[in-house]
Amino acid sequence: MQEALENVHGNSLIRIATINDIEQITDIYNQGIQDRIATLEANIKSIEEMEKWFSIRSDRYKVIVVEDEKGYINGWASLNVFNTRECYQGVADLSIYIRRKERGKGLGKSLLIALIEIAKQADFYKLVLSTFAFNYAGQKLYASVGFTKVGTYMKQGMLDGKWIDMTIMEKFLLDNL
Repeated sequence: MQEALENVHGNSLIRIATINDIEQITDIYNQGIQDRIATLEANIKSIEEMEKWFSIRSDRYKVIVVEDEKGYINGWASLNVFNTRECYQGVADLSIYIRRKERGKGLGKSLLIALIEIAKQADFYKLVLSTFAFNYAGQKLYASVGFTKVGTYMKQGMLDGKWIDMTIMEKFLLDNL
């Protein structure tokens, strides 16, 4: 059974991902790698690599998808381990990827809002992310739901022979912090 989390954009639905979604998740992730706007990853991923990534995740670190009325996945998001040390168990990193032709239609924000709620339910107190310093659209999206800029890692990684700066953002999930 697939658990629906939230209806968005008419007949689209956000739900918990299953292993059966890996082919479409891989396709969307590879578009993000190819477009050079969302990840320092430079090499296309195989379905087998992504199946392994999916299968070794603990239940606390959910992957969600946004699916249209025909069952076509147009985006996905995940909670990821920020740091394996016990003192960081309340902090999660996040990822969001939208199918190329569906970007700019609000799907990223819908996934982000759903992911924030899932993180709260899983007892995370803070979400963190890193985004390319030049990804202003992404930073605007994150700020629109309460993320704040923490700083910038200068020359954090190299992509296509160029150093990339990464903007770090965070959102506290508990009101009493």
